[in-house]
Amino acid sequence: MGASRAHSIIAVREHRATDSVAEITILLHDAYAELASMGFRYLATHQSEEVTARRLSRGSPLIAEMDGRIVGTVTLYASRTDHQVEWYRRPDVCYFAQFGVIPTLQKQGIGVRLLRAIEDQARLRGAAELACDTAEGAEHLRAWYAREGFRQVGTMDWPETNYISVVLSKTLVGPAERP
Repeated sequence: MGASRAHSIIAVREHRATDSVAEITILLHDAYAELASMGFRYLATHQSEEVTARRLSRGSPLIAEMDGRIVGTVTLYASRTDHQVEWYRRPDVCYFAQFGVIPTLQKQGIGVRLLRAIEDQARLRGAAELACDTAEGAEHLRAWYAREGFRQVGTMDWPETNYISVVLSKTLVGPAERP
């Protein structure tokens, strides 16, 4: 890690209308490229800027920024009674998607910071659970989520993907109770 990167400050903030959708789309493509090379067709591997913008507008996106550059993102969504995933219909559940960090900065705690920030947002919304879904075969992601306290609560076969998704959920505890 270079000295400039070691001294750079990562800020996690709410998404702004002035944030570049093109930059966020490229970030997601890059962040999901390894998964694409493994054969997983996540929507974020190839989505258009229009799809990115629509997905951002439907939720509460957060941005990780370093030196004025977007280096990570995640979008939190409230439960919806019409959602395809049964777990995401529960009124005590918030879920997230479009979660990515640029590859050169992965495994440096940025994803954990984004996750903690959406956990806090979900608590503020009154959620008891925070959920997401990922490819059943993405063992490294499933292991990371398990280390972060997520458990499998279901499955989903999205029409846009080429895999079965596992639906993962984490019971939220108050900030003082967090390990």
